[in-house]
Amino acid sequence: MTPMTRPRLLVLLPVLLLGLVGVLAGCGSTATGSKGYIAGEGVITELPVAKRQAPGTVAGQSLDGKRLSLAAERGKVVVVNVWGSWCPPCRAEADVLVAAAHDLRSRGVVFLGINSRDPSAAQARAFVRRYDVPYPSIYDPSGKNLLAFRGTLGPTSIPSTVVIDPKGRVAASILGEVTSKQTLIDLAEGARQGVSS
Repeated sequence: MTPMTRPRLLVLLPVLLLGLVGVLAGCGSTATGSKGYIAGEGVITELPVAKRQAPGTVAGQSLDGKRLSLAAERGKVVVVNVWGSWCPPCRAEADVLVAAAHDLRSRGVVFLGINSRDPSAAQARAFVRRYDVPYPSIYDPSGKNLLAFRGTLGPTSIPSTVVIDPKGRVAASILGEVTSKQTLIDLAEGARQGVSS
């Protein structure tokens, strides 16, 4: 190595390392980037009973124009899924959510969707028909209902799933695609633990 080459290498080394760190950070499972959705498998967080808090108000019109609210389901475990018909991971997880909703119905678990940032309810209804989604969704093109989960979800947390305990508090969350029906079943059952109705 010549004397001129060594100083250039020392100057370029930090730049190369910084670039590598940036590339690796962009490969994380919860990176949204310019796509507008969370890519990769979901990141699961479970909260102990003592740290659970109620979200803000989650309410709105369903895809069929009926009034829906999370508060109406108080006393039950509720699985809230945030989705958009435009979102590839939402399409990928749809069958898992549908299967979990069918399996958990007999255990008294309720599912509620929040359709976020779809430009028309017609597109969202087409998604529901295509995947035979058995539970209602709030049509929320502005994404305002995500603000109710501040501290749990970000404004671009699509897809994401939040499990609410019978006292109306956040018990668990999955940021990104749900890849396992059993994961949802386990989180829903965990939401009951330590909670006397």
